Amino acid sequence: MARGTIAIEEAVISPADIASVTEWQSLLSPSFDPSKPVASYSTRLLDIHGARLQQMDENGVEYMLLSLTSPGCQGESDPETATQVARDANDYLTAEVAKNPQRFGAFAAISMHNSQDAITELRRAVKELGMFGALINDFQSHGPDGTEKLYYDTPAYDPFWEAVQELNVPVYIHPRYRIKPELEPGTMYGSRKHLLGAGVQFHLDLSFHIYAICSSGLFDRYPGVQLVVGHLGEGIPFNLWRASHWLNSPLKKPSRPCAQDYAYYFKHNIHVTTSGFFSTEALKFCTGQIGIERCLFAIDYPYDQVKEAMDWWKGAELEEDEKEVIGRTNAIKLFKLPLEI
Repeated sequence: MARGTIAIEEAVISPADIASVTEWQSLLSPSFDPSKPVASYSTRLLDIHGARLQQMDENGVEYMLLSLTSPGCQGESDPETATQVARDANDYLTAEVAKNPQRFGAFAAISMHNSQDAITELRRAVKELGMFGALINDFQSHGPDGTEKLYYDTPAYDPFWEAVQELNVPVYIHPRYRIKPELEPGTMYGSRKHLLGAGVQFHLDLSFHIYAICSSGLFDRYPGVQLVVGHLGEGIPFNLWRASHWLNSPLKKPSRPCAQDYAYYFKHNIHVTTSGFFSTEALKFCTGQIGIERCLFAIDYPYDQVKEAMDWWKGAELEEDEKEVIGRTNAIKLFKLPLEI
């Protein structure tokens, strides 16, 4: 195929894991009937070399980086199960990419129950399987009942981030749904199911995690770590001035655990993508806030559609060299993809 765009937040699921789709399908599609075969999203998640590739060809997408759909390993509260899910998913993805490496690559799935398990699988995925980094679906569910949440801004994860820096691969941080106890009547989302998911809840929850990572001092200790955040940075670029202003205030600065502010880390350690956020005005704002070299193209397939994304991209009022940088060059450089610039 001729040179086209590179899309980097594109979900799949293996046949072995398809049953897990039913656990969150009712949130994504309230009319979903669990007594009937799971259609639509599961069909598109399972497909890689058929309709997905056809849509890529028809719309000018040259290459996709594939990843296990959310919540993946992060939804598994048992450490051994999460580790096995990661290994199986990565073996599956590697085998699928090998069928057409000119058009597909993949991110590793990794269990985040502890640094050592995460390091072991990430190292295997990068060094042995040839994967281009990892995609982590927000917090790790943990504990006997799955209600404990592990976040990655704590010192316990320093060995993991040190390994990420050593391996010199990016980590994509992706959202996930709330755990079940937080969806019960009387809770924040209990009677407000329409706020769950991509429109509101995803960016509210994940932005907290990104703020926590940025302000933890992690990037001061490991300045080479590069994170990728979808959906134009989960709203954070639009709050960078105010968040940084207050982090730099005399009330906060003396006790803050980080050397720099959010704006600094977004310009040195964070990249954002257009996944599921097809707004030229918003994209231009982000390039102005953090630099065009930190903005990348993504679709969020199959939750958003290839044609819709590419119709927007082709008609976006951007200079052709800007489209080349955002839609292609930045991804090749960041992920060291085997494609010509």
